[in-house]
Amino acid sequence: MIASFVIFLVLFMGVGILSALKSTGHKKDYYLAGRNVSPWLAGLSAVATNNSGFMFIGVIGFTYSTGLAAIWLMVGWIFGDFLASLFVHKRLREVSGAVDEVTFSGVLSQWRGTEQKVLRVITALITILFLGVYAAAQLKAGGKALHSLLGWDLRSGALIGSIIVAAYCLSGGIRASIWTDAAQSIVMILAMGILMVMAIMHLGGPEMVVHQLGAIPGYLSLTPEGSLFQPKWLSFGLFVIGWLFAGLSVIGQPHIMVRFMALKRPGDMRKTRLYYYGWYTLFYAMATVVGLLARLYLSDASSFDAELALPLMAIEILPPVLVGLVLAGIFAATMSTADSLILSCSAAITHDLFPRRLENIWLIKAATLMVTALALWIALADQQSVFRLVIVAWSVLASAFAPLLIVKSLGREVPERLGVMMMVVGVLVDLMWIEMGWSTYLYEGMAGILSGLLVYAAFRGVFSDPVVEYVEGNR
Repeated sequence: MIASFVIFLVLFMGVGILSALKSTGHKKDYYLAGRNVSPWLAGLSAVATNNSGFMFIGVIGFTYSTGLAAIWLMVGWIFGDFLASLFVHKRLREVSGAVDEVTFSGVLSQWRGTEQKVLRVITALITILFLGVYAAAQLKAGGKALHSLLGWDLRSGALIGSIIVAAYCLSGGIRASIWTDAAQSIVMILAMGILMVMAIMHLGGPEMVVHQLGAIPGYLSLTPEGSLFQPKWLSFGLFVIGWLFAGLSVIGQPHIMVRFMALKRPGDMRKTRLYYYGWYTLFYAMATVVGLLARLYLSDASSFDAELALPLMAIEILPPVLVGLVLAGIFAATMSTADSLILSCSAAITHDLFPRRLENIWLIKAATLMVTALALWIALADQQSVFRLVIVAWSVLASAFAPLLIVKSLGREVPERLGVMMMVVGVLVDLMWIEMGWSTYLYEGMAGILSGLLVYAAFRGVFSDPVVEYVEGNR
């Protein structure tokens, strides 16, 4: 088991380090791979980055606890993601090339070619803070996997993951991240597929699986428990719509959107979507099935952490070599996201915060090391679940950036002060939603995104012209 796990880790590190052979040593190459990434690499990299330790640890744990109703996460998330891609992704690639910016913050702040310095700084600060938390969640997921499979201390996986990610990020920057993402995506889908097939066979086939799941009261119900509103169908509808907004929230994630910014040509977006959504749908469907199967192998939900369902199930049914493959798949998922998050934070520091943007590649790499160390510290100190950490970071980033990106992609003018107001209101509403406990019933990012859009609508449509002119005059 340990041997197969180590072999895959060495493979990932080797792919990342080899990418340095194509490095030009310039900042644009380090952060954007020279805008020369092919559609299949961009698609697999984006989907591996999106489907992180959250999928192997968080989603499977949620499905284990919730039952078949968890499928609405998959339906809403993928459909919302797809809707956003129809009008945002290509436009983002076009604008990033036109303004020659290497960061997500830079593109948002120079959308029409005019620098919005305050907006750039605020965007960078939000990116660093919440992507740092997000990166910590990935390292934490790796620690949980090693703890459950090998009995190691929870901190060991986080430390190993951070060392590997730092090694290949320092070697090749985002090109290393994209290349290793492609290799990791293959291992991820192999691990999930093997575990799903073996589990079904071990239980006597699909019919027997359905019969046993049906014997668990309410487990195959398509509606989640708990209702904020009556009638119940209204609560269920809001639940599904909430997760659709969670999928749409991908446009607010700098570490994913930078993959589309790195595409060779804007016209490659259609091919990229085919790779992205094909892999995404297959992997998410298998993860949901594995989460349901885990309930049959680990029936006492109160005796262990539900987020350890997948690795514990792997020990139950797989030979050691394949358990090592599953562990490598979990680690691949965490690293494919953690490296992207760390590079995005590093770019925000060196390119968006410093008055004179750093060009020295060694200082840029030092910033990458600093961000890695910070993410590791958060992972070792924070006690929240992986699922909760990811959802909070994901929703806050979406609440801050998605409304602004939607409006700008639709060709609307957004004065700087109005853009800042949209971000601040979106984040405050999101955090308030979490603090009030309403996120149990409705995804907080939905409230944040709609709030940001309402701020724009109020200033551009509802308020009088003098107010609009005042905002425009002070942008």
